[in-house]
Amino acid sequence: MAIPQDSQQDHVRPWPALWALVVGFFMILVDSTIVSVATPAILSDLKTDVGNVIWVTSAYLLAYAVPLLVTGRLGDRIGPKKVYLTGLALFTLASVWCGLTTSIGMLIVARVFQGLGASMMTPQTMAVITRIFPPDQRGRAMSLWGATAGVATLVGPILGGVLVDGLGWQWIFFINAPVGVVGFVLAMRLVPDLPTHEHKFDILGVVLSSIGLFCLVFGIQEGQKYDWGKISGPISVWSLIIAGLVVIAIFVGWQSRNRGEPLLPLGLFKDRNFSLANTAITSVGFAITAMTFPLMLYAQAVRGLSPTKSALLLVPMAVITGALSPFVGRLTDRAHPRYLAGFGLACCSVALFWLSQVIEPDVPIWKLLLPIALLGVANGFMWAPIGSTATRNLPLHQAGAGAGVYNTTRQIGAVLGSAGIAVLMESRLAHNLPAAPGGGSAGEGAFSGKLPQFLHQGFSDSMAQALILPAAVLLVGLLAALLFAKPVRAQDKPSDDLESLRG
Repeated sequence: MAIPQDSQQDHVRPWPALWALVVGFFMILVDSTIVSVATPAILSDLKTDVGNVIWVTSAYLLAYAVPLLVTGRLGDRIGPKKVYLTGLALFTLASVWCGLTTSIGMLIVARVFQGLGASMMTPQTMAVITRIFPPDQRGRAMSLWGATAGVATLVGPILGGVLVDGLGWQWIFFINAPVGVVGFVLAMRLVPDLPTHEHKFDILGVVLSSIGLFCLVFGIQEGQKYDWGKISGPISVWSLIIAGLVVIAIFVGWQSRNRGEPLLPLGLFKDRNFSLANTAITSVGFAITAMTFPLMLYAQAVRGLSPTKSALLLVPMAVITGALSPFVGRLTDRAHPRYLAGFGLACCSVALFWLSQVIEPDVPIWKLLLPIALLGVANGFMWAPIGSTATRNLPLHQAGAGAGVYNTTRQIGAVLGSAGIAVLMESRLAHNLPAAPGGGSAGEGAFSGKLPQFLHQGFSDSMAQALILPAAVLLVGLLAALLFAKPVRAQDKPSDDLESLRG
C-alpha cells in the first residue's frame, strides 16, 4: 500500500506514524495464534502434558485481555507513544525470555509478561489513529489497522509451522526480537508525542474490572479443560463465570455512580455507532477465532496435511484481505459504513455456511479454497468500517478509553469463540463417532495425526457442523452493522491534537 502524500503536512506525518505502529501491532496479534502449531514440539521438548501447554496460550490471552480497559486509559493520561513503547519493550524482552526457557512453568510466566506488553500496545494504535488523522482520512488509516488484524491471525499458524519445522519451537519467540527492535526505533522516530489529558485513576474501577474480567475470561477459556465442572474444591468453572458477571455488574454500577472520572465512561455508549460497532466486532472476534479450529483439525486429521500445509489453506484469505484493504479504506471515508460492514459480515457468514457444506473426506482442495477466498473478501470489508465507525465520534480526550473498550470486546469475543467451538466440536464428535467412547479417542487421534480411516466421515461431519456456530453468531454482528447511523459530516475536520501539533 503506498503512503498517501496528501496527509503528510507540516511536521505531522500520520501515515509513517501508523506504519511504525502497525509493525508492533502485527507482531502481538501473530503471537495470539502462532503457538498452536508449536504445541506438539513444546509437549515433547519440555516433557509436559497437554493441560500445561494449553496454559502457554491461555496465560497470554488472559494477560492480554484483562488490562485493556486500564491500559487504554493510561494512554490518555501519560501519552499513547510512551505507553506503546513501554509495552513494545516489555513484549520484546519477554519474547526472548520465552525462547530461552527450559521449563513449562517459566514459559507460562514469560507469556504472562508478553500478554501485559501486548495489552499496553493495542489500544494505543487505535487511539493514535483517532487523534492524528482527520475523520475524512480515518477510514483509510483504519483499513490498514483492520487488514493487519485480519492478516496477522492467518499468518501466525503459517509462520509458526515454517519456524517449528525448520528451526525449532523457540524461534516462534526469538523472531520477535529483531522485529521488536525495528518497531521500537520506528515508533520512537515517527510517532508524535501527543498532548496528554489530565485523568484521575479510578482505583476501585481498576480493581473491579480486573477481577471481573479475569474471572469471566478464565472461566470461559478453561471451561473445556475442566469439563465445565470443578476446578478445585468448591470452586467450579460456572462459579467463576457467575462471579465474573456479578463483579462486572458491580463495576458498571460503580461507573454510573462515580461522579469523578470513571475508568469506563458510560457516556461512550450513548453514541449509537460506538455501541453497535462493539457488538459487531465481538461477533467478528468470535467467528475468526472459532473457524480456524475445525478447519485445521479436519485438514490434519482427515486430509493428512502437515501443520504448515494446513495453514497454507488460508493463504487465499490473507492475500485477498491485504489486496482489498486500500480499496475498502477509500470507500470507508465516503460510503455509509452500514453497507460496507454489512457486506463483509454477510460474506463471512455465507462463506462459513458454504464451507460447512463442502467439507468431506475426499473433497477436492479447490472446493475448499473457494469459500476460504470469500472469507478474504469478508475480512477486507469488515475490519475498517467497523473500527472507524466505533472511533469516529469519540471525544479526543477519551480516545484511549474508547479504544480500550473496543479491543476488550474483541478479545472477549475471541475467548468466547475459542470456548464455544471447543464445546460444540466435542459434542458433535460424541454424536458422530459412536465407535469412539464419548468421542474422546477420536479427538486424541486428531491431535496426533492418527485418525483411523473409518472415522474420517464422522470426523469431517463434526467439523463441518461446528462451523455453523460462528456463521450464526456473525448474523448478530450483521444486524448491528445494518443499524449503523450515517456519520455526521460536520465533524469532518482535523482534530485538535493535529492542529496543536502543526501549531
